[in-house]
Amino acid sequence: MRTVALVTAKEARGLDEDMPPLLEAFRKAGADPRELDWDDPSVRWGEYPLVILRSTWDYVPRRGEFLAWAERVGKATRLENPPAILRWNTDKRYLKELGNSVVPTTFVERGDPIALPAGGDLVVKPAISAGSIDTARYTADQAQEARAHVRRVQETGRTVMIQPYQKGIDEVGETALVYLAGVYSHAIRKGPILGGKIELVEGLYAKEDIRPREPSTAEREVADRIIALAPGPLLYARVDLVPGESGKPVLLEFEATEPSLFFRFGKGSADRFAEAALGLLESGGAPSPSGR
Repeated sequence: MRTVALVTAKEARGLDEDMPPLLEAFRKAGADPRELDWDDPSVRWGEYPLVILRSTWDYVPRRGEFLAWAERVGKATRLENPPAILRWNTDKRYLKELGNSVVPTTFVERGDPIALPAGGDLVVKPAISAGSIDTARYTADQAQEARAHVRRVQETGRTVMIQPYQKGIDEVGETALVYLAGVYSHAIRKGPILGGKIELVEGLYAKEDIRPREPSTAEREVADRIIALAPGPLLYARVDLVPGESGKPVLLEFEATEPSLFFRFGKGSADRFAEAALGLLESGGAPSPSGR
């Protein structure tokens, strides 16, 4: 029986809603899936022919340790997504490489002067972040508070992102499109979370309002372009889009490290994921679309 490691974190145990359907899907496909913590020193990763990242949601404050672990695992066996993708995707400066359909973003390095976008609300967050932690929205008359936020992040040695807040989010929300083996699978709507106090779940991620959504033709076109521009091939990815100032969809984030994939909103999606993943063991090559 083919054994597959599905990688999580101790703090995420019981919180990953994708894990139960994914474990079931791998078993249905004739595999033996194991849910393992990425930093468990007792695990011999080389014993697993395929290691798949799923809910390593505690990596941000330990990014160096996490990437070193990924490099070791990638040398011992097959890691999906691969270590080079993880290094690229865990620093949001990757947005510079994904074309023009991206929320306008200013990156402020440590010691750089702080220049805020003129007029309107803005969002400040670290370039290395996840789950909306250390992320805040400021109005035009809160420039002093926004600059203080930037300085706090700079003082920790991290790069800061400043983006104009896309107000279409308040009405429409985000559209998150899930791709499996490079093929569109399903989408969900994420409600706005920066309108008030952010409620964190176990200190790992912001509590969100998630609902099913059918993406528009324009959203599909933008997401398909983003997938084509990103380094690949990728076993899984999630493209988070919001309405831009012109109303056209723009990329907010590209998630290829440990994104929730919301299998319960995509019929058969967990099965497609498992089949595409197990196809890697048979082909030894790039992920192949399965079940579509």
